[in-house]
Amino acid sequence: MQFVANLICSLSSPSYGPSAVYSVFSVKSFSVPACLGYGLGRIRRGKRSDKAGLSGLIRLPLPRLCFVSTPWVCYNPASLGRLQQAGPVLRLMAGPNRSVPYLIAAMCLAETLGMMGIFAFPALLPRFFEIWHLTNTQAGWINGIYFAGYTLGVPILVTLTDRLDARRIYLTSTAVGALTALGFALFAQGFWTALLFRALAGLGLAGTYIPGLRALVDRIEGPAQARAISFYTAAFGLGVGFSFFANGQLERWLGWQWAFGLAAMGSLIALILAAWALAPQPPKTETLPLAKLFDFRPVFRNPGAMAYILAYAVHVWEIFTFRSWVVAFLAFSLTLQSRASLIAPTLVAAVSSLAAMWASIGGAELAVRYGKRRVLTLIMGGSALMAAGLGFTATWPYPVLIGLIIIYACFVQGDSATVHAGVVQSAEAGRLGVTMAVQSFLGFTCAFLGPLVFGLVLDVSGFGETPHSWGLAFMATGAVIATGPIILAWLLPKAHPLRDERVEPI
Repeated sequence: MQFVANLICSLSSPSYGPSAVYSVFSVKSFSVPACLGYGLGRIRRGKRSDKAGLSGLIRLPLPRLCFVSTPWVCYNPASLGRLQQAGPVLRLMAGPNRSVPYLIAAMCLAETLGMMGIFAFPALLPRFFEIWHLTNTQAGWINGIYFAGYTLGVPILVTLTDRLDARRIYLTSTAVGALTALGFALFAQGFWTALLFRALAGLGLAGTYIPGLRALVDRIEGPAQARAISFYTAAFGLGVGFSFFANGQLERWLGWQWAFGLAAMGSLIALILAAWALAPQPPKTETLPLAKLFDFRPVFRNPGAMAYILAYAVHVWEIFTFRSWVVAFLAFSLTLQSRASLIAPTLVAAVSSLAAMWASIGGAELAVRYGKRRVLTLIMGGSALMAAGLGFTATWPYPVLIGLIIIYACFVQGDSATVHAGVVQSAEAGRLGVTMAVQSFLGFTCAFLGPLVFGLVLDVSGFGETPHSWGLAFMATGAVIATGPIILAWLLPKAHPLRDERVEPI
């Protein structure tokens, strides 16, 4: 450990060793970067102490900056200025914003890694059915409670991005996600403990997904902003695929506890990446009074924003229902096949998520050329038609079913980037944060309800033991997404034209 401390010191200026990180990043109770810097070596005023090593991870003084323990984060410009004199390694957390390509790439990678735990439970659902003897309704509760936790946190955390730097909220919530994934690995023992940790993990997601998007768009202007939204939202699909594949493989090799434990490590890496990519921004000087900051009524009076928000809600109902149950559906289909398959359901889910990522980017490009409403109507309509029949195909040959799952996944996510761009571009000036808060609240309320309703339909129609039962469950999901084009046709004609309906290529 002392060798590592000396190595980092050699890469830095003589006056600022590893505790330069410590001097800038510390918290009231816990800080990963502070622990890292302080654990590498205690240095005060440029003089290295004899006490170094892991003991520094426990004894942590508390000057200057609150970084992780609460969203009410502040930074000390003087400390940041001193850190600029340090070497390149220690300037990692305090440098300027990266160039647009690096910024987008870093945030997309951070999003992907931070999502490793988001679909760990759905990916391992067949295993939890076996070891915890869950009913379909209980599984639906555990799948849905994640998004209930998200729904509770998002109105506050996303609205605060109109007043605070979204970077602060993002980093805080990423640390929360890491801790809850670790807690699930160590302490989850059945339905109730799983319910608790998944709800807390949802709170972590509330402060990462949309605040991460806000942090990105606040740092990018012009035509590149629409493309940044497209890639960031598409990376959600990449994160889903990575989550399904990685957790499936880790459970097979090491057990489900290790899958959740390594998901916590993914969130930690995401925190470091985001801290590197996003430079701190000073507090906003022109803000609404606190009472008006949480006034959601202007958003509900904006028909353009509400059109895309409600379309987003039904989109989220479908996408998270599909992702929560696709592995279980494929596992059920395998029990009906005459031949064994070497293609695991988690691998199919991962591949379908990767295909869906590109479908989201492609849908956004089509919307740039042909308009959002037209493209969203076609995608949502096609998705509803596929959902109406997908569940009844469980007895079809497994390779054919895999192909249908991938096609359906492309429809499910093909509208994601477009509907996000519609919300951002239709928000009133100065109300982007509160608009995105309403979007996330309604959307992830549906994310909670969708998997739960799916599980209820399975239980009342045959406990998911027949293709007919699965067919009815998918039909219920298709009925919800079919309302999307109706909502757009009803509300968009009442709205003012979007300022960025068509965006010139970069």
